[in-house]
Amino acid sequence: MENSTQMLVQDRAKSKNNQPRSRPILASNRFSDPKNLDFSTWVSENLYKILTIFLLITTVAALFFLRNYGTAGGDTTALLCLQSTQSQSIRPKFPVINWNSIPRIVDKITPYSNFRSEKWIVVSVSDQPSDSLRKLNSIKGWQVLALGHSKTPKDWSLKGAIYLSLEVQAQLGFRVVDYLPYDSYVRKSVGYLFAIQHGAKKIYDVDDRGDVIDNDIGKHFDVELIGEGARQEVILQYSHENPNRTVVNPYIHFGQRSVWPRGLPLENVGEIGHDEFYTEVFGGRQFIQQGISNGLPDVDSVFYFTRKPVLEAFDIRFDEHAPKVALPQGTMVPINSFNTIFHSSAFWGLMLPVSVSSMASDVLRGYWAQRLLWEVGGYVVVYPPTVHRYDRIEAYPFSEEKDLHMNVGRLINFLVGWRSNKHGLFEKILELSYVMAEEGFWTEKDVQFTAAWLQDLLAVGYQQPRLMSLELDRPRASIGHGDRKEFVPQKLPSVHLGVEEIGTVNYEIANLIHWRKTFGNVVLIMFCSGPVERTALEWRLLYGRIFKTVIILSGQKNVDLAVEEGQLDHAYKYLPKLFDRYTSAEGFLFLQDDTILNYWNLLQADKNKLWVTNKVSESWTSVSISGNSDWLAKQADMVKKVVATMPVHLQVNFKETVKDHKSLAICNSEVFYVPRRFVADFIDLVNLVGGLDIHHKVAIPMFFSAIALPQNFDPVFSSMVYKQNIPSNSTSFYSAEVPAVHPWNVSNEQDFIKLIRIMAAGDPLLMELV
Repeated sequence: MENSTQMLVQDRAKSKNNQPRSRPILASNRFSDPKNLDFSTWVSENLYKILTIFLLITTVAALFFLRNYGTAGGDTTALLCLQSTQSQSIRPKFPVINWNSIPRIVDKITPYSNFRSEKWIVVSVSDQPSDSLRKLNSIKGWQVLALGHSKTPKDWSLKGAIYLSLEVQAQLGFRVVDYLPYDSYVRKSVGYLFAIQHGAKKIYDVDDRGDVIDNDIGKHFDVELIGEGARQEVILQYSHENPNRTVVNPYIHFGQRSVWPRGLPLENVGEIGHDEFYTEVFGGRQFIQQGISNGLPDVDSVFYFTRKPVLEAFDIRFDEHAPKVALPQGTMVPINSFNTIFHSSAFWGLMLPVSVSSMASDVLRGYWAQRLLWEVGGYVVVYPPTVHRYDRIEAYPFSEEKDLHMNVGRLINFLVGWRSNKHGLFEKILELSYVMAEEGFWTEKDVQFTAAWLQDLLAVGYQQPRLMSLELDRPRASIGHGDRKEFVPQKLPSVHLGVEEIGTVNYEIANLIHWRKTFGNVVLIMFCSGPVERTALEWRLLYGRIFKTVIILSGQKNVDLAVEEGQLDHAYKYLPKLFDRYTSAEGFLFLQDDTILNYWNLLQADKNKLWVTNKVSESWTSVSISGNSDWLAKQADMVKKVVATMPVHLQVNFKETVKDHKSLAICNSEVFYVPRRFVADFIDLVNLVGGLDIHHKVAIPMFFSAIALPQNFDPVFSSMVYKQNIPSNSTSFYSAEVPAVHPWNVSNEQDFIKLIRIMAAGDPLLMELV
């Protein structure tokens, strides 16, 4: 680019210099006085010309310099300069705040302007008050504050609770409102500020689907840290002996080794051994208190979708007698917004980030707040079961947790290693938010949101805590024998699990994620010849864990089970509308219910190629037309008609593949795959068939032979187990080492359970479905 620009400038200069100069022609009536040749006068009159020539010379010289410098090895330096400029241009803008000139924000628009309370329960509401919320509202000494959003009913009300609608939130004068989405629980940030503005000293962060055990918050948490009501006691603490341990699964301490909280890095899921010993810490600075939830604990979608049947509710119990446990500096734990108490010294840590998904917001907040908590000498304590949350068996979007599964492990390591030289807590908070945006954990929007949040905190009268010296960079104190406190967690029964709790859990989960990553954008189209009312849900349960979606076709439509109508003899004719329905899918896998798919053996197949059973002699056969039934002859005639109308590229492929015009290719077509790049050809071929009565077994081999040459098919199904007929399902017949098994019959739940148990040889997590 530089050289071409330089040549262009040079060419223009050359053409100008080669032109013969001509004298200016003056009009006959033009007369002027002789000009004074004083130099200063000449310069002033021709200044613009001088500047133009100077800029031109400078530009040309610069171009020559860059070209010559590049040939002398200066390209790298020039590129680095360019990259530096680019990186600076995309860096988040660091907010400039005058901390000493933030005006006070006073509640002037709600009926509660003079109301004060020290203990608040803050909850986001989407529906009319739940029974759990009514019970929370009845807890003495605590004020419920409900935050509405765009999905909240307009007439929402609960006697005794304070409700802030979207309209009221917008009038409170808080800066954070400008950054909050309209349809998310993260609008609780407004509620936190409102509570602080009205005297809050403790904030209980909850959702509206849990009942506080015994309806007594103080019975489970340390609500008072100082004064008469405080429990002056030492607290069990995880050991800091292993400097490489940066995160723990607290559920192990409370008796459930194979359950993990949302936000725990998946690479740590397999660490199920309990601690050999603990240490102790004095109580009084547990500014963030995380409670455990019975029933449905805070688990991620990987756990939720793999550890039970879809229609069965979780009811997991933890050890209520296990002692609370603290986290030392350098070690973290997932924190949520479902069952957590924040004391005033940690109110700054209530901010819910807005540029990440809602399922990641509170977890990222928790890790961010834990790191900053060390700056004020505070720590997190995890408490035994404090609430019972009910599983509503709702969709649990895996995509909403991508920010967790992709970044949380890296985030923890980053936070543990982060250091700041700022002299005030709020300055450190703002700096950390800025650096987290630079590192890609959230965006510049959260940097600006943090600035607004901190200013709002000061505006409602919050006093930022004083900093305390950190111990992270000091040599860790050795743990003497007398400092070692033993506690052996119970191993409570995990009725939701069908596998032993062994160290392979991590490996199995990693496999599931790998399979889902491979086939998560592939649509499975399944034709059921059996009774769908007894098997449709089971098939979705089996394959829905792996594929983008599972579409069930059957001879009879069933709206309740989302089963679509189709006839197996012409199943291919239903595929184009499904292709059009899922335009973003990268491929479509067709499967009949008499064939079992071992998806773990399909990982090496090329998803850009066609897959079919052309190398399985029992499935794909060439049948002579002469001397056979009229049906075959009619099918062959219709195939010739379609071939004659094919576009040139399809016809050439077909005739190159099928050179024997006296035979007809038949494929039972129990399983085949069409990648996105061949969908248009498949649809064109279906349109060419039109109203012709070509059978599915004839159409599919015709289509595949036309779309691509057989040597370009992926041979993934060539090793499948295929028999024409077997008397009954047999464990000796099934193999987990092949990509597919045919035939297999599933007509009821018992057949499905039997199938799952033998398929668990390839996917052990399947045992949790039975």
